[in-house]
Amino acid sequence: MTIHATAVVDPQAEVHETVSVGAYSVVGPDVSIGPNTVIDAHAVISGYTRIGAGNHIGSFSSLGTPPQDSHYQDEPTELIIGDGNRIREYVSIHRGTASGGGRTVIGNNNMLMAYCHVAHDCVLHDHVIMSNVATLGGHVEVGSYANLGGLVAVHQFCRIGAYTYVGGMSGISLDVPPYVILTGTRNRMRIAGVNKIGMRRNGMAREAINNIDSAFRIIFRSSPQVLVKEALAQATHEFPDSKEVRVLVDFFRESKRGVVKRTEDS
Repeated sequence: MTIHATAVVDPQAEVHETVSVGAYSVVGPDVSIGPNTVIDAHAVISGYTRIGAGNHIGSFSSLGTPPQDSHYQDEPTELIIGDGNRIREYVSIHRGTASGGGRTVIGNNNMLMAYCHVAHDCVLHDHVIMSNVATLGGHVEVGSYANLGGLVAVHQFCRIGAYTYVGGMSGISLDVPPYVILTGTRNRMRIAGVNKIGMRRNGMAREAINNIDSAFRIIFRSSPQVLVKEALAQATHEFPDSKEVRVLVDFFRESKRGVVKRTEDS
């Protein structure tokens, strides 16, 4: 274990012997940090925070601090961070609330660039990229391989689907379906098409991408007279064996806020 002389690590913290803690960083008593994790200078890790293996925590980041929720009464809620994440300088991630499930969860192999904020009770799956100053309100869920551009702001309780690309400075107030490219703010949100490049780069098979593209045309390019329910049923009927199409259809059916459906030409 390498702990700088100016760092403050509480004796009750569970810190693996291979962890490196930089100058002036602070690690609280209820924190657990797994092997081969690097904590740069001036980071603060507090609360009931569990950090896995092989993470890199940037300077001046703040992890596990109390949620910005007026109903929070200092309950022992948690922040859970998986393995292989890169959390850059000035990132803030708050722990959960008792009413929201009690935990904020960051999966594996995610990259959160400088000044990002993840609010209470959020769930990030795996291989998510949040560019500089991207911000998630409380209770947001972000699917695997999603990519949020710089200055993107996501309203609380929204969902961002897997493999989705959200363009910089977008303001998200509805659920964003998986596999798409989206830009815009609130009632000006527009879907440009299917994120074929992103899916291809992340190893999705050509057949799966083609199925998604065809299902997208059924759901998003159908005549305005075709109801969403009918379009979803048609996509399910035409691609009964495609798990990717099933994910897209189920995303619509499980939405509580409503899903962005407006495209650039609608």
